Formats: sequence, C-alpha cells, structure tokens
Amino acid sequence: MNEFELIAELRDDVGKGASRRLRRDGKLPGIVYGTDKNTSMIMFNHSEIMHHLEHEAFYSRVLTLKIGKTKEKVVLKDLQRHPYKRSLLHIDLQRVDEEQALTMRIPLHFINEDKCLGVKQDGGVISHLMTEIEIVCMPKDLPEFLDVDMLEVGINETLHLTDIKLPEGVQIYSLLHGGDDAQPIVSVHIPKVSAADEAAEAAEAAEAAEAAEAAGEGSEAAEGAEAADETSAESSDSPTKGEAEPQDSES
Repeated sequence: MNEFELIAELRDDVGKGASRRLRRDGKLPGIVYGTDKNTSMIMFNHSEIMHHLEHEAFYSRVLTLKIGKTKEKVVLKDLQRHPYKRSLLHIDLQRVDEEQALTMRIPLHFINEDKCLGVKQDGGVISHLMTEIEIVCMPKDLPEFLDVDMLEVGINETLHLTDIKLPEGVQIYSLLHGGDDAQPIVSVHIPKVSAADEAAEAAEAAEAAEAAEAAGEGSEAAEGAEAADETSAESSDSPTKGEAEPQDSES
C-alpha cells in the first residue's frame, strides 16, 4: 500500500491576487476542511504535489497531511488544473473521521482484456463506458481501485454495475441512492466500419468494376477483329465476277 505524506504551511493572505503570487513563487494554494474543525487555508510546494500525482493511488488513498508538528488524515477531494499548462491552480483536501463513511471516486482496472473471449474468438473490440466509480466505505476499507475481469465476456455482451465484485465493506454510491443497477460499464462488440473504410471499399469496388468492363470491351474488340480477318480471307479465296470457270470444249 502506498503511503503519502503532504507537507503544508498555513497561509493568511487570501484572494486571487494572493494565489497568483503564491504560484509565481512555486507554491500551490489549497484548503483543508471537514470533521468538526475549522477550514484551514494552506499551501504546498507545487513540484511535490505534481510528483505525487504521478501515482494513481494518490487519488484514492487516505493521505497524511503534516502542518508544522501536527498530522491528520485527509483525502483528495478536488484539483483545479491550468487549462493548457502542465500545472495546478488549487487543491482541496477533506479531513477523515475514522468513524464516518467516506464517499470517494476510484478507478476501474479492466483485467484480462488480451484474453477476453469475445476478442480472441470473434475479433471483437472492447469499449469502456466507465473508467471510475463513486463508492461509499469506511476509511479503513477504502480500495485504491476495483478490478473488472474481462476473461469470460463474449461478443455482444455487456458488464453492468452489479457485475463489479466489491470488497467487503464497500458499496456503490449510486445504487445506495436509487440508481440504475443495470448501468453498463464495459462491452465487447463487433468492430464498426468507419465512413472512411466504407468509402475506400466503395472506391475499390468501382475500380474493379471499371477494370472488368474494360477487359470485357477489349475481348469483344479482339473477337470482332478476328471475325473481320476470317471474312477477308474467305473473300480472297472465292472467284471474282470477271473470272469464268473453265468449261470442256468438244472438237
């Protein structure tokens, strides 16, 4: 299990101008809230947070937040990213109460895709309709991800929310609140022919038809030429009007 410790400092200066100054200095503004404590305005080293984000587990693990000599358990609740630069604008953390359930979004891992029945036997393709899911559990039961096994999924078959094997103590948030248990998460289907592929096939068919037609016309022309040659030869062998066949004369 990956453990992450975040080193933060309290900040007093707030507002958009203050946040911009912090970012120019390589800091990342943020807040931490939850339980019965007041919301605290904090800041982090931007590079350290970016390094943590390279690990998938950072998004779905209970983290340790250290401010001075104080440590507390938190989870990542929100990240604001720059629209086009590889940088962060703000981070939100929520304190964890070990006695209260958490609601978190965690990733789905699709395993055995290369051995999937519908792919290997029927040439199907896999479409992921969900890549993460919102769950409810106690902090001690929080998983980093959930596995979805594709091994036995055949062609034109779909897995749904109820097909996810949940660890003990973990529930799907939407199903606890009246959501559709038949909501699809992944399917295996026959590859669809794209418009470009259809156009290419039509062009190839047209070219083949033209070639066949040209070949047919050439064959007819050759047959006509042969017939003309035969007729000409027959005409040269027959007597002309001016020539008379020899007759026997009596003396």
